[in-house]
Amino acid sequence: MGNSNEMTIIFDSRPENEGLARVAAAAFCTQLNPTLEEVADLKTAVSEAVTNCIIHGYQGEVHKIRMKCVRKERTIYLDIEDDGIGIADVEKAMEPLYTTVGGERAGLGFAVMQSFMDSVKVTSQVGKGTCVHMSKKIGN
Repeated sequence: MGNSNEMTIIFDSRPENEGLARVAAAAFCTQLNPTLEEVADLKTAVSEAVTNCIIHGYQGEVHKIRMKCVRKERTIYLDIEDDGIGIADVEKAMEPLYTTVGGERAGLGFAVMQSFMDSVKVTSQVGKGTCVHMSKKIGN
């Protein structure tokens, strides 16, 4: 097994594709023999990021979401990106409970991602889109 590997998938911003993204990321990380818990963490973070693209980035319209998975040594790097409306104030958007759309789980997306991944960074340009960059070390 070499030192790195990567894949990118592009899919429509439809709720049913959230499962596709989860499974693809999980399958990609199996090369590191993750624990079930590590796989579950990764899948949860992917779900949150993809859901953000669908609900916030594209506001329910169907456009493309890109998910790039890169493995370097024992770390998985995930970039989940949309070309949606963008986030004006990333720092504020990443505060727990900040939300622009109501609902029972509103405002917890980034907090959830941060609790399951080692690092979460968000880059965004208003009117151009948002990318969530996450990483997680698998195994000891």
